[in-house]
Amino acid sequence: MVANAAADAAGAGLGADSDADPFLWLEALDGADGDRALAWVRERNEATLAALRAQPQFEPIREELLHILNARDRIPHVARRGEWFYNLWQDEAHPRGLWRRCTLEEFQLAEPPWRLVLDLDALGRAEDRSWVFHGATALAPAYRRCLVSLSDGGADAHELREFDLETLRFVPPSEGGFFVPEAKSDVEWLDEDTLLVGSDFGPDSLTDSGYPRQIRRWARGTPLDAAPVIFEGETGDVSVTVSVDRTPGFERVVFSRALDFYNEARFLWRDGAFVLIDLPSDMSVHLDGPWMLLRPRTDWAIPHGPTYPSGSLLLIEEAAFWRGDRHVRVMFSPTSGRSLEDYTLTRHHLLLNVSEHVASRLEEWDLSRHPPTLRQVKAPFPGTLSLQSLHDPELPQDRLGDRYLLHYSDFLSPDSVSLATAGSDAREPLKQRGAQFDAHGLAVRQYFATSPDGESIPYFVIGRPELGADTPTLLYGYGGFEVSLQPWYSGGNGRAWLARGGRLVVANIRGGGEYGPRWHQAATGEYKQRSFDDFIAVAEDLIAQGLTRPARLGIMGGSNGGLLVGACMTQRPELFGAVVCQVPLLDMKRYHLLLAGASWMAEYGDPDDADDWAHIAAYSPYQQLKAGVAYPRALFATSTRDDRVHPGHARKMAARMAALGQPCFYYENIEGGHGGAADNQQRALLQALEFSYLWLQLGRELQHGVAT
Repeated sequence: MVANAAADAAGAGLGADSDADPFLWLEALDGADGDRALAWVRERNEATLAALRAQPQFEPIREELLHILNARDRIPHVARRGEWFYNLWQDEAHPRGLWRRCTLEEFQLAEPPWRLVLDLDALGRAEDRSWVFHGATALAPAYRRCLVSLSDGGADAHELREFDLETLRFVPPSEGGFFVPEAKSDVEWLDEDTLLVGSDFGPDSLTDSGYPRQIRRWARGTPLDAAPVIFEGETGDVSVTVSVDRTPGFERVVFSRALDFYNEARFLWRDGAFVLIDLPSDMSVHLDGPWMLLRPRTDWAIPHGPTYPSGSLLLIEEAAFWRGDRHVRVMFSPTSGRSLEDYTLTRHHLLLNVSEHVASRLEEWDLSRHPPTLRQVKAPFPGTLSLQSLHDPELPQDRLGDRYLLHYSDFLSPDSVSLATAGSDAREPLKQRGAQFDAHGLAVRQYFATSPDGESIPYFVIGRPELGADTPTLLYGYGGFEVSLQPWYSGGNGRAWLARGGRLVVANIRGGGEYGPRWHQAATGEYKQRSFDDFIAVAEDLIAQGLTRPARLGIMGGSNGGLLVGACMTQRPELFGAVVCQVPLLDMKRYHLLLAGASWMAEYGDPDDADDWAHIAAYSPYQQLKAGVAYPRALFATSTRDDRVHPGHARKMAARMAALGQPCFYYENIEGGHGGAADNQQRALLQALEFSYLWLQLGRELQHGVAT
């Protein structure tokens, strides 16, 4: 129970400028306060599980979601390494997963003969560890040696072990194998016997954000702590990183200092010296073979030349750049409704994934022609395309040089993947997921709401168009870090929500990347409130359209989206009947002091700066909770092992609401990292809790088979 003194302090309100925080102890992750905090967590978990598991929808939803997550008709997503295509497969028998591989020809079969590489569940049992696979970094072009990343419980921090992809065994340190202890490491192969390692080497080796500040050159057979430092950033940087390119004729090593989340200084490592790549720090720079691809985040004015708008894509030959030439070719230029979502390169082509009012178009440049030529590619529309080039420039003779995988999905169409060849519209269907819910009678419509400053905000409505304002409606958003919410197919949303009579709404608010950098930058720093204004405008438009009403309207968001729904809940509590707040940022006075929080000051501002705090304080949910206000009964969900967004945000918010006499649900998965769950069993449980909560809050007194 919350002590009376804490309750009194919370009831009085923290106030935007108050330093008093009676729940600071809930940030503890170890020691006596950590034990006390975990006891608090377990008590609330027990209460939430008891209440929500008792709902009649819970167990059917959990079973359906687990069936979807473990279904055998899922598309196995693959990563190419040489002639092998690797996949991590999780199902009921293998909750942590089988790392496996097959050839492309075998992948084209309906049932590929997968070959086992590593059994994560068996490894965890043998070592009594809760291993979660975080990928592997392999050495080209032989692709025999790799570094496998293993996270205990799903945290971002991981350990790295050398693995032999020919003998399919770890290479122990006693045999000269590389091993990097648990940390948020960044590692690249320089050659078979040398690594470039950024990791936690002890005092002064990490940035304020908790990421590597040093990169060391580590020779096989020598102690890691004796490896010499060859590159170093500042403690105020976000991190330092390195990339190694072995493309024949274009070998290069590039070191970078991430000055903040959107700015970096890049250096070419040439003959033991670091040569600055003299381009704006906020520009994305991609080196590929002879090319440099540039994406300015702000307008780029060339001295005595043109100005290229933010969000464009520019091409220049690297050799010309080092000669001082700045004559670039424009490969994409944004318009009011078109932005570049992403791009990929094959051997001879540049493929552009263009977003038109949040629907994908595919365009293709032929770089083998002089000058390059552009054509429109016939591809599924409207929905979301994603491109995966199969070209491996580090293979001297790559037989798949102009091949790529084209993925497509939308809100009602299950995922599909095809094998395509650049230069042609022809493609071979490879995998098509079966329907995971009955979409008959469902429709997708796009609307536009008007934010208070006049900006038009797009949003999608998915559900039965004939249902009116009594329809339980879930509004989802993110609105940060230039992340776009493109249409996606979700069997979980379909089975647990849409098929049971709910309506889903996805808001493409500012702060995201749906219309490129301008859309993002319009809601950062001192303008962050615009994200919340946009989201509230969509909610009000739904009500004005007669699609829902406050008692039937719930909101959901995670991470930055958790901040979004937390802020909207405190600013407009009367507008919402339910709030699902996942792995959230909520205490914006202390976010920069917790885990990776310092890395996000370019997004939100610095709370220790008086001017920045003035606008942050106006929306920080933890500080904005007030006594005497009736808030929706929210569900806060987080993870003890989240080492990116501290679980203290959700803990303290729930504790303070309880002290204010505001009931809420709280669930903290002890594992899971920032994703909230480490395997499908945990994911099904967490999602079943969330949907059962939503039906409890929004579905009361509904008839026609919908939860009451």
